[in-house]
Amino acid sequence: MNSYLLWSLIMIQIVMGAFDTLYHHEFTERLAWRPSQGHELKLHAIRNFLYALIFIVLGCFEVYGPIAYILIGVLAVEVVITLMDFVEEDMSRRLPATERINHTLLALNYGAILVLALPVLLTWAQRETGFVSIHYGLRSYMALLSAIGVAVFGLRDLLASYRSDRLVPGPAAGLVAAMAPRQGVLVTGATGFIGKRLCEALSAAGHDVTALVRNPKLAGELSTPIEIVTSLNQIAPDQKIDVIVNLAGAPIAAGRWTDSKKRQIIDSRLTVTKAVLSLVKRLETKPNVLVNGSAIGWYGLRGDEELTETDQYTKCFSHELCAAWEECAADATALGLRTIFLRTGIVLGTQGGAMTSMLTPFEFGLGGTMGNGRQWMSWITRDDLVRLIAHCVANRNISGPVNGTAPNPVRNGEFVARLAHALHRPAIFRVPAIFLRLLMGEFAEELLLGGQRVIPAKALASGFTFLHPELGPAFDEILGNTKQGVKSDGVPAVA
Repeated sequence: MNSYLLWSLIMIQIVMGAFDTLYHHEFTERLAWRPSQGHELKLHAIRNFLYALIFIVLGCFEVYGPIAYILIGVLAVEVVITLMDFVEEDMSRRLPATERINHTLLALNYGAILVLALPVLLTWAQRETGFVSIHYGLRSYMALLSAIGVAVFGLRDLLASYRSDRLVPGPAAGLVAAMAPRQGVLVTGATGFIGKRLCEALSAAGHDVTALVRNPKLAGELSTPIEIVTSLNQIAPDQKIDVIVNLAGAPIAAGRWTDSKKRQIIDSRLTVTKAVLSLVKRLETKPNVLVNGSAIGWYGLRGDEELTETDQYTKCFSHELCAAWEECAADATALGLRTIFLRTGIVLGTQGGAMTSMLTPFEFGLGGTMGNGRQWMSWITRDDLVRLIAHCVANRNISGPVNGTAPNPVRNGEFVARLAHALHRPAIFRVPAIFLRLLMGEFAEELLLGGQRVIPAKALASGFTFLHPELGPAFDEILGNTKQGVKSDGVPAVA
C-alpha cells in the first residue's frame, strides 16, 4: 500500500470528507440539531466508524489471509452505507448544490481508491493469516489523525441521532389559540425561521393561510394545506384576508455590513411592505390587522438602560433599518388597519436564528463570551414569539410598537454560561472585542458587542403569559433536556 497515487487519492478523500462534514453537516445544514435527520445521522456514524477502521489499517498495517478479506468486506459495506445515505438524504432534506457535487466527487474518488487497493488486498489474502505493523512516515500519521477525527464525529453523530426525537417541536395548533377561529391570514417571509412555525401553527389550527414564498423550491418545507404565492399580485381582490403578518426581509446577521449590503437589507423589507400596502388597497374587503416585523435594534445602543415601548432611541444602522421599516408599514393605519410593529429580540430555537450558529462551537467546548460579556441580550423562544403574534392579533387594544422579548434579559456572560450548561460543556473562551470589530466592523459593534435590555411592557400589561420567561429552562426545553429531567439550577449568573 505504498503507492503514491493511492495515498494521494486517500488524502483527497480525507480533505473532501472533512469539508463535507464541517461545512455542510455542521455549519450550513446543522444536521445534528435537525430532528428529521436522526436516521441520516446514524448512517453517518456507521460510515465514519468504518472509515476510521480503514484509515488505521491502510496507514499502519499490512493484513494477510482472512483478515484481508474482512477489510475488503469493510470497503464493500462502506459502499452500501453510502448508497443508503444518498437515498435517505433525497427523501428527508433538500441538499444544497455544493453538497451534492461534493458527494459525487467523494464517490468517484472512493471508486478510484478501490481500483488501486483491491488488487493489493486480494494478493495479501492469498498469504498466511496475520498482520504486520508498518510505517509510511507522514502518511501514517495523517491516516491515524484522520481515523481519530472521523471516529470522534462518528460518535457525535450517533449520540445526536438518539436525541433527535427529543428535538421535535411540540404541537403547533395551540400556539395560536388566542385567535378567533377560521381567519384568512397572509404571511410573508413564510419559509423563514419564525414564518415557518407560524404557518404551521395557523394551518394546524384551521386558519386559511396564504404564504408569500420568494423561492418556490422552499415551499415544500411548509405545512399543508397552505396556499403558496410567489407574488402578491397573484392574490385576487375578492380573497378574504383578515390578518397580515409581514416578516419578509434579507437576513441582517449576514456578516460585515457594507454600504451595498445595508441598502439590500433595507430595500428587501421596504419592497415587500410596499407590495403589502398595494395589496391592501386593491382588496375588496380590507384586513383587520397588520403585524409588521421590526427589531429591538430600533432602540439603538443603550447600555444598561431598561427599555420599554415608550423609550426613545440612539442613532445607528439598526435603528435606521427598523425605523424605515416601521415608517413604511405605518401607512397601513391610514388604510384602516390596526398596525403592530413587532420589535423582536434574539429568537431561540435549534432550527434557525442566531442560536444555531452557536451550537456547533459550544457543543465541541469552544464556546465563550464576546468581548467583556457584559452586553445585554434580550431573547425570546420561537414558540413564545408565535404566541405573542397571535395574542396581538386577538387583542384589539394592542397597536404600535410591541417588544417581542422575554421578560428577563440577561448579559452575554450569563447567556453563554446557561447555554454551555444546557449542553453539558465548558465555556472558557473569550472572543476579544477588538478582533470582532476588525473582522465584522459595525455589525459586531451593534449586534455582538452592543445590545439592549428590553422589557415586553405592552405584552405583560395586556395579560400575555410567557411559556419560557427564564433562559435556563428555555434552553433545556429547546435542547431536549426537559424530557430527561435535566434542570438548569446551579448555573451562576454573571454580574
